[in-house]
Amino acid sequence: MQIESINAGLVETISHRRKSMTTGICKRPLDGSVQITREGIPGDAIVATQHHGGPDQAIYAYSADDYGWWAANSSHEFFPGLFGENLTIHDMPSDMRVGDRLLIGEVVLEATAPRIPCDTFSTRMQDQGFGLAFRNAERPGIYFRVLNEGQVEVGDTVTYVESAETDVGIVELFRVYYELSPDPAKLRRVLEAPIAERLRERFEKKLVKTSA
Repeated sequence: MQIESINAGLVETISHRRKSMTTGICKRPLDGSVQITREGIPGDAIVATQHHGGPDQAIYAYSADDYGWWAANSSHEFFPGLFGENLTIHDMPSDMRVGDRLLIGEVVLEATAPRIPCDTFSTRMQDQGFGLAFRNAERPGIYFRVLNEGQVEVGDTVTYVESAETDVGIVELFRVYYELSPDPAKLRRVLEAPIAERLRERFEKKLVKTSA
């Protein structure tokens, strides 16, 4: 695997039809060496902090190969940073397991959650139906926590280290997120994995409801 693009964004307003919103989703490529910290890329705008950012979702990565899939299956134009990812990585698997790690020089990233599409994402794509298309494609990209900070550059080699501690997949989490009444045993299983805290809170609430 290899870094194809490193991306960050500023706060800006985007609009589609009658809807406007302030967001940091519009990420653009950065040049040179970029610092990765436990909170992400310094200066990268995160506006919807109830959904994005924080130690468990510090870095969002998307596969360059999945952009290739989208280009072959959609009329949109696709380019690094379009989905709001910080790292566009060539050959990154669409579905890792929670706890799997990416090593980039000194930087160590640990997979924690899938990207969940929202209204901001549809507005970014200028397509109100894109959120559903993204859901159906099951190529959500992956959020990571930063276990070790450091510098990264475009072209850096990325080493994939699989976790032996869990078999909970990122796409599995993506599917469970949308289930209205998931099996309590399934919820307990995914809650045993080191998932992002936002997902943990959501799944714990679901477990209470389904176990009542």
